[in-house]
Amino acid sequence: MRVDAIDRQILAELQVEGRLTVTELAERVRLSAAPCHRRLRELERTGTIMGYRAVIDPTAVGLGFEVLVSVTMDREDAATITEFEAALAAVPEVRHAERLFGDPDYLLRVAAADLSGYAAMRDETLAALPGVQRLTSTIVMKRIVDDRPLPLTPDAGDDPQRARPHRKR
Repeated sequence: MRVDAIDRQILAELQVEGRLTVTELAERVRLSAAPCHRRLRELERTGTIMGYRAVIDPTAVGLGFEVLVSVTMDREDAATITEFEAALAAVPEVRHAERLFGDPDYLLRVAAADLSGYAAMRDETLAALPGVQRLTSTIVMKRIVDDRPLPLTPDAGDDPQRARPHRKR
Protein backbone atom coordinates (compact mmCIF):
# COMPACT_ATOMS: atom_id res chain seq x y z
CA MET A 1 0.00 0.00 0.00
CA ARG A 2 1.31 3.44 -0.91
CA VAL A 3 0.86 5.95 1.90
CA ASP A 4 0.03 9.34 0.38
CA ALA A 5 -0.01 12.80 1.98
CA ILE A 6 -3.59 12.44 3.26
CA ASP A 7 -2.80 9.07 4.82
CA ARG A 8 0.28 10.62 6.43
CA GLN A 9 -1.88 13.38 7.87
CA ILE A 10 -4.33 10.80 9.25
CA LEU A 11 -1.42 8.93 10.82
CA ALA A 12 0.13 12.11 12.23
CA GLU A 13 -3.16 13.12 13.84
CA LEU A 14 -3.73 9.68 15.35
CA GLN A 15 -0.20 9.54 16.77
CA VAL A 16 -0.91 12.73 18.69
CA GLU A 17 -4.46 11.82 19.73
CA GLY A 18 -5.47 8.21 19.11
CA ARG A 19 -9.00 8.59 20.47
CA LEU A 20 -10.29 10.97 17.80
CA THR A 21 -13.66 10.08 16.36
CA VAL A 22 -13.79 9.56 12.60
CA THR A 23 -15.71 12.84 12.34
CA GLU A 24 -13.04 14.77 14.27
CA LEU A 25 -10.28 13.10 12.28
CA ALA A 26 -12.02 13.89 8.98
CA GLU A 27 -12.32 17.56 9.95
CA ARG A 28 -8.64 17.77 10.81
CA VAL A 29 -7.50 16.23 7.51
CA ARG A 30 -10.10 18.11 5.47
CA LEU A 31 -12.07 15.09 4.23
CA SER A 32 -15.67 14.06 4.63
CA ALA A 33 -16.29 11.25 7.12
CA ALA A 34 -16.87 8.40 4.63
CA PRO A 35 -13.58 8.70 2.69
CA CYS A 36 -11.68 9.31 5.93
CA HIS A 37 -13.23 6.17 7.41
CA ARG A 38 -12.30 4.13 4.30
CA ARG A 39 -8.70 5.35 4.47
CA LEU A 40 -8.53 4.63 8.21
CA ARG A 41 -9.83 1.07 7.75
CA GLU A 42 -7.33 0.48 4.90
CA LEU A 43 -4.45 1.72 7.07
CA GLU A 44 -5.59 -0.71 9.77
CA ARG A 45 -6.15 -3.60 7.31
CA THR A 46 -2.67 -3.30 5.78
CA GLY A 47 -0.95 -3.10 9.17
CA THR A 48 0.25 0.48 8.72
CA ILE A 49 -1.73 1.18 11.89
CA MET A 50 -0.63 -1.68 14.08
CA GLY A 51 -3.04 -1.05 16.95
CA TYR A 52 -4.31 1.38 19.56
CA ARG A 53 -3.35 1.48 23.22
CA ALA A 54 -3.37 3.51 26.39
CA VAL A 55 -0.05 5.07 27.42
CA ILE A 56 0.36 4.49 31.15
CA ASP A 57 2.57 6.36 33.60
CA PRO A 58 4.91 3.63 34.96
CA THR A 59 5.30 5.40 38.30
CA ALA A 60 1.54 5.41 38.83
CA VAL A 61 1.49 1.60 38.68
CA GLY A 62 4.64 1.06 40.76
CA LEU A 63 7.07 0.45 37.88
CA GLY A 64 8.92 3.77 37.77
CA PHE A 65 12.43 2.30 38.09
CA GLU A 66 13.82 1.96 34.58
CA VAL A 67 17.06 0.36 33.44
CA LEU A 68 18.82 0.16 30.07
CA VAL A 69 20.48 -3.22 29.77
CA SER A 70 23.21 -4.00 27.25
CA VAL A 71 23.45 -7.70 26.46
CA THR A 72 26.56 -9.29 25.00
CA MET A 73 26.12 -12.84 23.76
CA ASP A 74 28.74 -15.58 24.16
CA ARG A 75 27.62 -17.23 20.92
CA GLU A 76 25.51 -16.03 18.04
CA ASP A 77 24.50 -19.13 16.12
CA ALA A 78 20.97 -19.09 14.72
CA ALA A 79 19.58 -21.57 17.25
CA THR A 80 20.92 -19.62 20.25
CA ILE A 81 19.67 -16.30 18.90
CA THR A 82 16.20 -17.74 18.22
CA GLU A 83 16.04 -19.30 21.68
CA PHE A 84 17.32 -16.12 23.37
CA GLU A 85 14.86 -13.86 21.55
CA ALA A 86 11.90 -16.14 22.29
CA ALA A 87 12.82 -16.31 25.99
CA LEU A 88 13.41 -12.55 26.11
CA ALA A 89 10.01 -11.83 24.56
CA ALA A 90 8.42 -13.79 27.43
CA VAL A 91 9.92 -11.52 30.13
CA PRO A 92 7.13 -9.04 30.97
CA GLU A 93 9.47 -6.45 32.51
CA VAL A 94 11.25 -5.98 29.17
CA ARG A 95 9.46 -3.01 27.58
CA HIS A 96 11.69 -2.69 24.50
CA ALA A 97 14.36 -4.91 23.03
CA GLU A 98 16.51 -4.27 19.96
CA ARG A 99 19.12 -6.44 18.32
CA LEU A 100 22.10 -4.31 17.31
CA PHE A 101 25.02 -4.45 14.93
CA GLY A 102 28.28 -4.21 16.86
CA ASP A 103 28.73 -4.33 20.59
CA PRO A 104 26.55 -4.83 22.57
CA ASP A 105 24.42 -7.37 20.75
CA TYR A 106 21.12 -6.24 22.31
CA LEU A 107 19.77 -3.19 24.08
CA LEU A 108 16.83 -3.64 26.46
CA ARG A 109 14.63 -1.19 28.33
CA VAL A 110 13.42 -2.83 31.53
CA ALA A 111 10.80 -1.63 34.05
CA ALA A 112 10.90 -2.58 37.73
CA ALA A 113 9.47 -1.39 41.02
CA ASP A 114 12.86 -0.53 42.51
CA LEU A 115 16.55 -1.44 42.56
CA SER A 116 16.09 -4.66 44.52
CA GLY A 117 13.28 -5.77 42.21
CA TYR A 118 15.45 -5.12 39.18
CA ALA A 119 18.47 -6.87 40.75
CA ALA A 120 16.44 -10.02 41.43
CA MET A 121 14.97 -10.03 37.92
CA ARG A 122 18.41 -9.43 36.39
CA ASP A 123 20.08 -12.23 38.36
CA GLU A 124 17.25 -14.78 38.18
CA THR A 125 15.84 -14.12 34.71
CA LEU A 126 18.01 -12.03 32.37
CA ALA A 127 21.35 -13.64 33.32
CA ALA A 128 19.80 -17.09 32.83
CA LEU A 129 18.70 -16.44 29.23
CA PRO A 130 20.35 -18.68 26.62
CA GLY A 131 23.69 -17.46 25.27
CA VAL A 132 24.15 -14.46 27.58
CA GLN A 133 27.79 -13.68 28.29
CA ARG A 134 27.49 -10.24 29.93
CA LEU A 135 24.80 -7.84 31.11
CA THR A 136 25.59 -4.17 31.66
CA SER A 137 22.93 -2.15 33.47
CA THR A 138 22.50 1.61 33.32
CA ILE A 139 19.84 3.20 35.53
CA VAL A 140 17.72 5.83 33.80
CA MET A 141 17.92 9.15 35.63
CA LYS A 142 15.31 11.00 33.57
CA ARG A 143 13.43 10.48 30.31
CA ILE A 144 14.01 13.40 27.97
CA VAL A 145 12.12 12.12 24.91
CA ASP A 146 9.65 9.28 25.31
CA ASP A 147 7.12 7.82 22.91
CA ARG A 148 7.53 10.62 20.37
CA PRO A 149 5.35 10.29 17.26
CA LEU A 150 7.11 9.39 14.02
CA PRO A 151 8.13 12.51 12.07
CA LEU A 152 5.66 12.06 9.23
CA THR A 153 6.25 14.49 6.40
CA PRO A 154 4.42 14.76 3.10
CA ASP A 155 5.76 13.17 -0.06
CA ALA A 156 7.79 15.49 -2.30
CA GLY A 157 5.46 17.83 -4.14
CA ASP A 158 2.56 17.33 -1.70
CA ASP A 159 1.03 20.11 0.35
CA PRO A 160 3.22 20.48 3.49
CA GLN A 161 0.28 21.89 5.47
CA ARG A 162 -1.44 18.50 5.31
CA ALA A 163 1.29 16.71 7.29
CA ARG A 164 1.21 18.98 10.34
CA PRO A 165 -1.01 17.45 13.04
CA HIS A 166 -3.25 19.64 15.14
CA ARG A 167 -2.07 19.87 18.71
CA LYS A 168 -4.39 19.69 21.69
CA ARG A 169 -4.97 23.10 23.17
